[in-house]
Amino acid sequence: FWGATVITNLLYFIPGLINWVCGGFIINDPTLKRFFVLHFIFPFVALAIVFIHIFFLHIQGSTNPLGYDTPLKIPFYPNLLTLDVKGFNYVLVLFLFQSLFGIAP
Repeated sequence: FWGATVITNLLYFIPGLINWVCGGFIINDPTLKRFFVLHFIFPFVALAIVFIHIFFLHIQGSTNPLGYDTPLKIPFYPNLLTLDVKGFNYVLVLFLFQSLFGIAP
């Protein structure tokens, strides 16, 4: 119940979005399907954003995040990419074990 309340409160900043997601005060079949579809798609959207981030960081290298004009550029070394992939795999395995076997963190 607490998680649904937090999600609902986070969606209130866009007018009309909460009524579309939750269907107002009436919970019926289309509302539940919409809610579950959004919760199913969100991890894939997050995964796509992570891969796009890694891809562009690998192609362009790391520049100054404050936007200063400088010729210095730090290349994205392959060992950093392997560390990112290893960390992603650890988190993925943790989530799989938690969802399949019910291990509490």
